[in-house]
Amino acid sequence: MVNVVKGALITCDPAVIQYLVYLDETLAFGEKFILHKLDETNLFVQSSAVSMIKEKLQEQIDKISYDSAQTK
Repeated sequence: MVNVVKGALITCDPAVIQYLVYLDETLAFGEKFILHKLDETNLFVQSSAVSMIKEKLQEQIDKISYDSAQTK
């Protein structure tokens, strides 16, 4: 029997993959969203989780980003 799952391919650097694996393991979205880890730079995830992943990554970028315009 064949199982078909709708998903999305995410390609990024290994550090981001590690963060996404952490989010998946801690059930940050209430359920696991990684369907298959393909290699160190590619993940196959549930397509319904893509927008939540983008939001979480943007939150992290905002936390570590420095805006020099705000200090002037």
